Amino acid sequence: MIAIDTDILVHLLTDDDQVQARRAADLMESADIYIPKTVMLETEWVLRYTYGIDKDRIMKGFQKLLGLWNAKFEDLPAVALAISWYGYGIDFADALHLASSREAEEFATFDNLFTQKARRISAGNIIVP
Repeated sequence: MIAIDTDILVHLLTDDDQVQARRAADLMESADIYIPKTVMLETEWVLRYTYGIDKDRIMKGFQKLLGLWNAKFEDLPAVALAISWYGYGIDFADALHLASSREAEEFATFDNLFTQKARRISAGNIIVP
C-alpha cells in the first residue's frame, strides 16, 4: 500500500500538468492507495483556492475517489460523511472536523454560519459556548 500526498490528487483531479497527471493516474491504477484525511482536507483547499474549482466539481472528483476499488481512506466513514455534508453547503474543513468528532457528544464552535448550516441538516450536536 502506498500513501499519497495532496499533489498526487491535485494533478489527478485537475490534469493541469499532463506528465504528472499521467504519473499520478498510473500510480493510482497500479497499487493499493492510502489517502489520509489531511490529504483530502488540503486537496479541497488547493482545488478551491489555487485552482478556483467550484464545489460541485470538487465533490464529483471526491466521489470518484471514494469509488476507487484500490483506495483506502483514513476514517472512511468520516470522509464520506464530510463529503456528503459539503454537498449540503458546509465548508469541507468544518464538515471533516465535525464528522471526525462523531465519538464526542457535542461539537463546540463560535462559527455561527457553520452552526446554522449543520443544524439545518442535523449534522451532529453543535453548541456555541
